[in-house]
Amino acid sequence: MQACLAQVDRLNPRFNAIVSRVDADQLMRQADDCDRELGQGRSRGWMHGFPLAVKDLSAVAGIALTKGSVLLRDNVPSQDDLMVQRLKRAGAIVIGKTNTPEFGLGSQTYNRVFGTTRNAYDPSRCAGGSSGGAAVALALRMLPVADGSDMMGSLRNPAAFNNVFGLRPSMGRVPDGPAPDAWLAQLGTAGPMARTVEDLARLLAVQAGRDDCVPLSIAGTWPHGAPDLSLDLRTTRIGWLGDLQGYLPIEDGILPLCESALARLAADGCRVEAVAPRFDPAQAWQTWLTWRRWLVAASLRPFADNPAQRSQLKPEALWEIDQGEQLSAREVSEASVARSRLYRQLLDMFEHHDYLALPSAQVWPFDADTPWPRSVAGRLMDTYHRWMEVVIYATLAGLPAVSVPVGFNAAGLPMGMQLIGRPQADLAVLRIAHASEQRAQAIVSVRPDALRAA
Repeated sequence: MQACLAQVDRLNPRFNAIVSRVDADQLMRQADDCDRELGQGRSRGWMHGFPLAVKDLSAVAGIALTKGSVLLRDNVPSQDDLMVQRLKRAGAIVIGKTNTPEFGLGSQTYNRVFGTTRNAYDPSRCAGGSSGGAAVALALRMLPVADGSDMMGSLRNPAAFNNVFGLRPSMGRVPDGPAPDAWLAQLGTAGPMARTVEDLARLLAVQAGRDDCVPLSIAGTWPHGAPDLSLDLRTTRIGWLGDLQGYLPIEDGILPLCESALARLAADGCRVEAVAPRFDPAQAWQTWLTWRRWLVAASLRPFADNPAQRSQLKPEALWEIDQGEQLSAREVSEASVARSRLYRQLLDMFEHHDYLALPSAQVWPFDADTPWPRSVAGRLMDTYHRWMEVVIYATLAGLPAVSVPVGFNAAGLPMGMQLIGRPQADLAVLRIAHASEQRAQAIVSVRPDALRAA
């Protein structure tokens, strides 16, 4: 705990990853309690005594839950969310929160409550999001592991931007709540982030498992401890989707790095082949817009209905709400049918491949003072989140997807690649991530300059 707090004191003022910090004396007392338990031969679990900062979209009793909004600056919950309860039972000591954009909207972690979180490898660049604070704190060794959440790549994009691993589990694998409407939890999910795949798997074991209070959670339990992550690459098939045959604008240098990572797997027997999507990406985007607008508008409507509160919402949130309010029941129904069709089309692709691969992001980490990229590779972006389109397919289909580090550009900025698995094949996704990690140790081990200078 002392080492963790010293690291936070040294680096957080520059990078702004951890917010709403708990009093250090209180944390040291909790660490003393953990020491005493170990001295008595008792351990709470794998996370016994782990300093942990929870993403500021989840409730931790006694710590402000702002969700990056000035409207919630003084919101202090009295109860932990389900996932936080599990983390604490496993021994974690919550030292504060990790920064997130307002209501988690957008993959650039800035807000008017705490300011901007800066990239671990270049503080002039953005951290990604919405789990940007978690990824930066992890990369800078302020935390041993980190929780995050992912609706539109919020575990995958910041992992790529900060050279760590981020897993979006299968829909329902990690239940969270309680939520006012448990049936609307259809796109977002909590999940783990870590510097190694073994840690990723161990944290998932703490987070995962059915809870009857969350009706869409997956039945059964998830294996505890460290699972077997071995994989025979000689029987493994990866379909490389790339830029979807030119549909996705992607900045120079990103695709070659991903292809190099795939070549490392192919060198040990993995069959990698470029494939065309069996779905219509343009239709998938329209399906995404309807689903996201509908769900975001439903969750933020109470703020928008109050004129005084509405004026405090960022423009992107208001845009989502206003677009969602205009949807008809017919449009939502048609989007549900289109989403089901996309799911079946992806299932068809898994008849021929064990995994599908895509870049984790379409852009390199950009200027931290820029809210979002207005163009990508010469193409104008028509929404504030169009530049993240590459991540929507796993989300819409509820599939497990992990971002693995693949390397750096000439400016020293990191990038990652998504590896997407079959429905509920979270363990298989962890195994291919582990295989990638083993063959990319020189990349994974590259530390930020802020650590090398210590």
